[in-house]
Amino acid sequence: MESVQAIKQRFGIIGNTPGLNRAIEKAIQVAPTDISVLVTGESGVGKESIPKIIHQLSHRKHNKYIAVNCGAIPEGTIDSELFGHEKGAFTGATQTREGYFEVADGGTIFLDEVGELPLTTQVRLLRVLENGEFLKVGSSKVQKTNVRIVAATNVNMFEAIQKEKFREDLFYRLSTVDIHLPPLRERQQDIHLLFRKFASDFALKYKMPTVKLTDNAVQVLIKYRWGGNVRQLRNIAEQLSVLEQDRTITAETLRTYLPTSGSNLPAVVKTSKSESDFSSEREILYKVLFDMKSDLNDLKKLTMELMKSGNTKDVEKENEGLIQKIYGNDDEDDIDFEDTAEAAEFLSIPEHVDANDDSNATQDKYHFAEEIEEEETLSLQDKELELIKKSLERHNGKRKLAAAELGISERTLYRKIKQYDL
Repeated sequence: MESVQAIKQRFGIIGNTPGLNRAIEKAIQVAPTDISVLVTGESGVGKESIPKIIHQLSHRKHNKYIAVNCGAIPEGTIDSELFGHEKGAFTGATQTREGYFEVADGGTIFLDEVGELPLTTQVRLLRVLENGEFLKVGSSKVQKTNVRIVAATNVNMFEAIQKEKFREDLFYRLSTVDIHLPPLRERQQDIHLLFRKFASDFALKYKMPTVKLTDNAVQVLIKYRWGGNVRQLRNIAEQLSVLEQDRTITAETLRTYLPTSGSNLPAVVKTSKSESDFSSEREILYKVLFDMKSDLNDLKKLTMELMKSGNTKDVEKENEGLIQKIYGNDDEDDIDFEDTAEAAEFLSIPEHVDANDDSNATQDKYHFAEEIEEEETLSLQDKELELIKKSLERHNGKRKLAAAELGISERTLYRKIKQYDL
């Protein structure tokens, strides 16, 4: 059995992190068997290397090896591609065609992005895994095949199963052995090695001097998140090799090639809300409501000052901070009271209230504004009763006028009067 280091040299694999070494070890161990293997890992980590290792170390190495990207084949033709079709099976089928499972008989098929397979194709694939049988599209003749299937995916298969996008029985058939390749951000000691390898390759390809990184640039390279993994690192190395005239790359130069979306900051993704999340949201909502209540009380006091002083501009200027806090700074929404009547109308205070009027009726009307100083009850029913009483008193029991002031219909007011026995 070949060693891990020998396999790396043979297949051009760079790196020495434990996760990578463990993945290669598992590939070496399962290669002599016919066990189905599922390779998992993020896009761009190099999953295609594992099935090549498995095939070359197996007894099938002299037969065909076919790699199929399941996500790149249209849903309407993927059955024909994998299993073949008979002449006349569908429009355009002018002759019989052999599928990959027939061509690769005795060899290995690598199904990349297997999580993208349609459910109907998954049923056909399950039958191949169970007894090696398949049907061509448009045929009733059962055919046999002897293939080794190695699949790969960057999809969370358990989520796909829960969403009924992937069959659970097929998943367990494919993942007899699961080989996981770690993302590049978990292989920090390998990042600079990979970059140097890519830079050397591109220097030979484009017949240019090899680009080199300063110490600070190396630190930037290592700390970057690399969402696209090895594929993204290779892309950056190629860009630098082709575009930069100065072959010594500084940290500042390197940063211009790194997308800002690849932040080192961890991204927290919540798929569901716990009970504590809702409890926290309720607490925040209550706090906002109580703050709004306090601000409205302050605004009522400000309005009374406007009415007493008669000089709205000075009072507005003194309390500009309060008004902006409640209504924001949008010019279109600024509150500018031209006079006390407009301010009173805004808060539903009768515009004819005069603070210097000593008449009993006016004092009664002014009395409700002074009650702002008192602690308000949180009972909606009590507030409703209080407002209806005051409105009826203000209009000497005339329901029509009271209803208009309260903003409700006379019929609704009549029902409220009966309800509260007024």
